[in-house]
Amino acid sequence: MTAPTVNAGPRIDRLPISGFHRRVLYTIGAGMFFDSFDIYLAGGVLAALLHGGWSDMAGNARFISVTFVGMIIGSLLAGFMGDRFGRRFNFQFNLALFGLASLAGAFAPTMNWLVACRFLMGIGLAAEIVVGYAMLTEFVPPSHRGRWGALLSLLTNLAVFASTFVGLCVLPTLGWRWMFALVAAGAMVAWLFQRRLPESPRWLETRGRTADAERALAAIEAEVEAQSGPLPEPIVGKSAPVVRQASVWALFSPAMLHRTLLAMLVNIVVNGIIYGFVAWVPSFMVKSGLTVTSSLLYTAVMSLGGPFGAFLGYLMADSIGRKKGIVLVSLVAAVLGWMYALTTNPWMLMVVGFGVFTCIYILVAFIYAVYVPELFPTECRLRGTGVSTTVGRVAAMIVPYVVVMLFNAGGVTYVLALLAGLLLLQAAVIALWGIETKDRSLEALAVEPDEKTA
Repeated sequence: MTAPTVNAGPRIDRLPISGFHRRVLYTIGAGMFFDSFDIYLAGGVLAALLHGGWSDMAGNARFISVTFVGMIIGSLLAGFMGDRFGRRFNFQFNLALFGLASLAGAFAPTMNWLVACRFLMGIGLAAEIVVGYAMLTEFVPPSHRGRWGALLSLLTNLAVFASTFVGLCVLPTLGWRWMFALVAAGAMVAWLFQRRLPESPRWLETRGRTADAERALAAIEAEVEAQSGPLPEPIVGKSAPVVRQASVWALFSPAMLHRTLLAMLVNIVVNGIIYGFVAWVPSFMVKSGLTVTSSLLYTAVMSLGGPFGAFLGYLMADSIGRKKGIVLVSLVAAVLGWMYALTTNPWMLMVVGFGVFTCIYILVAFIYAVYVPELFPTECRLRGTGVSTTVGRVAAMIVPYVVVMLFNAGGVTYVLALLAGLLLLQAAVIALWGIETKDRSLEALAVEPDEKTA
């Protein structure tokens, strides 16, 4: 039925956590798992291509470059498409895009063909990340939003280990084509399950589609009631206003500029430490005198800090809050990074490195999965997330060149001094101007003309 005021936000926020929320989490998580799997398979696949003589260093470089270019384009497009056509459509579209492009890559007759397929994969991969975290944000009540966002980050980043393990089994026996084929198969299965995802009633309401929003809400409420018993009375709240599709420049208006700059900063810092430290750890260790095998072993142990950090993010996000959490973890990461630069013992490097990895992936959980989507109102949540993510992707392309320059000038100490500086800058900016989003509804967080930081 059609309701004159749908009141989507308060009605969703009053719902107890139930099987409905778990279904949404696992359905989005399945798509993002294969998204992350596709991203991280590149290292093993490129090594296999090089070893088999199917590619050379120049071809591998093109593969990496077009991946970044595609991801920059995908991050930007995801914001516009998600706010214009809806969260569910955009998520399904991009899942199908990188899945079909992966299938085409599995049958690539030449390296140039594979590079072209990788460009399309990159568009879908980046867009999926932008949409997935923001979509979950709009279904989970404030009291659980931080933990569930971090849990989605944990599910997504488990693909790092899955892709490494599968690569060890598949690449030497079946070959690199099967890596892309497995991604395509997984993505298509996940795509079938995406059809059961509801569209976000919050987004439908802001688009003026009140009948669709009411139908979606009624179905969600019926499902939760069947699972959890009688629901509490709807929270009285102001229905979200219908908002026309605004220009991207609205993100840089006086009311929104503060949040847009915050989102850009944290994206730059997180991408900086991932592509300035995580991606370089094996090289740093080899340069310090370890063998390649030893460096990979130590790095594998350090990388266990990834899921451990995401799990700690799950425990922390709704207890200490996003603002305090980002500040605290940034400071700890800066100290550990400096300790890493001063440590020469390989075992201590592994222990301190594990701590750095843990802090990095706590920040990934806090920032990507929770904080950035919360900063923007529903009508431009995807555009704000997409634009800030695009800025972070550009930083990711630049950082490796800066790392090489600093390493040649002063070794790993100079590199980690820069990264520690970025983390300290982030801690200071968030402490002074950050917005605390813990336990606040998305509607309460919506920008007001006289907004003040909390």
